[in-house]
Amino acid sequence: MKEVFVVTEDTPLIETLRRIDQGHLQLAVVVRDEKIVGTVTDGDVRRALLGGVGLDASVDLVMNRSPITAPVGITNAAALNLMRKHSIHQLPIVDLEGRVVEVKLIDDLALTPQSEHWVVLMAGGIGSRLKPLTDDLPKPLIRVGDKPILETVLGGFVKAGFGRFFISVNYKAEMIREYFGDGSAWGVEINYLQENDRLGTAGALSLLPERPKQPFFVMNGDLLTTVNFEQMLNYHREHQAFSTICVREHSVTVPFGVIDFDENRLLGIREKPTKKFFVNAGVYLLDPGVLDYVAANEAIDMPTLIGRTIADSKRSVVFPLREYWIDVGRLDDLQRASDEFQRIFG
Repeated sequence: MKEVFVVTEDTPLIETLRRIDQGHLQLAVVVRDEKIVGTVTDGDVRRALLGGVGLDASVDLVMNRSPITAPVGITNAAALNLMRKHSIHQLPIVDLEGRVVEVKLIDDLALTPQSEHWVVLMAGGIGSRLKPLTDDLPKPLIRVGDKPILETVLGGFVKAGFGRFFISVNYKAEMIREYFGDGSAWGVEINYLQENDRLGTAGALSLLPERPKQPFFVMNGDLLTTVNFEQMLNYHREHQAFSTICVREHSVTVPFGVIDFDENRLLGIREKPTKKFFVNAGVYLLDPGVLDYVAANEAIDMPTLIGRTIADSKRSVVFPLREYWIDVGRLDDLQRASDEFQRIFG
């Protein structure tokens, strides 16, 4: 088999991810002697990253060795029922010799198109860390590359097929409204959530004019990222999540030798150790029911909102980013984003 989505058991994860991205199936088929022996999805790899597996590891460490498959000739209705029964989104179709001839996608058979998932972009902040640039211009309109930050954010969602947007505005709101208008210049619909008082990173959700019918994205308007929103949607569905939060790995190096001891007995000295953490990346996918946890015009930040749902036993999952990400919150971040923009988004 020479299809781009096919790998072998010793293929490194980083190459497997490239195949997954190029194949547009959110899945790679693992073969031995041209016969299927497993599958690996983008979600499988992201879970492995959360567990500390590196991208140089081989795919056999994370692959599903007992994939659900179907024979050549299965009807679309039967394939859809099989995928729903096993809560899977891709179904390899195999011939009598166990060779994959195609992969059916549940998205193509039944799922709601992405255009029906709303996107809320938070753009009401003052941007005090970017002064003096933000004295006369709201942070989302600061240019990185050849366009404002928020236009690049919007463009990423538009390219992925999303069509209905809500932008929360407060500081210099009229400038943002004037630039983006009703969204017709991008072929989408844009409405605005006017914060008369600053409502934090989640309070503007209470201003939505109606409840969305599908899970919706919320993203800070000062982030530049190439996160795959379709894969995030699949991950959210796969885990039957109430909320999905993007996280990214962040390392902190202690600039001293760290002492390990038991009472007064020295056990060892670790010279400048590095600790790794997963931190909030400011991109969320939320069930419409999340709105029940926000009071009207309540000032609330997203961690508090998510915490309320977790306290109420709602399922919240993390989606580890492997894509480009930068928070354009400080002047040095702005310079870095400008330097990298053409290479990443050009």
